[in-house]
Amino acid sequence: MTRFAFDVAPAWRTPLSLIGVGPGRAFAEVGEGVFSVRFGPWSLRTPVANISGTEVTGPYTAWKVIGPHLSLADRGVTFGTNARKGLCVRFRTPVPALVPGGFLTHPGATLTVSAPEELAEAIEHAREV
Repeated sequence: MTRFAFDVAPAWRTPLSLIGVGPGRAFAEVGEGVFSVRFGPWSLRTPVANISGTEVTGPYTAWKVIGPHLSLADRGVTFGTNARKGLCVRFRTPVPALVPGGFLTHPGATLTVSAPEELAEAIEHAREV
């Protein structure tokens, strides 16, 4: 497994830590045919074969991206720790992340990891294997 830490902006460290998002509890992993994300108490897990594409995006408006967010436009999930940039991961079949039990699924996830380009490359490499 290759792990990618979230890039937490200094101003958001304390507020995010209050909801359980901090070192060791905020990362994305790729490996062994699986893509997974941990964001404090929230998690997402899907086979890499379920990923249809990725795109580096940003900058964002802070109030729209910091913390866990649901897009009302497309039901996408955002796990955000900075407003600079992140990686949008699109899924063939929507996946659960914000609500336990799979009642709400997401067609995509935006992740503000420290190295979005490298995460995109790791996902692409894992999809080819």
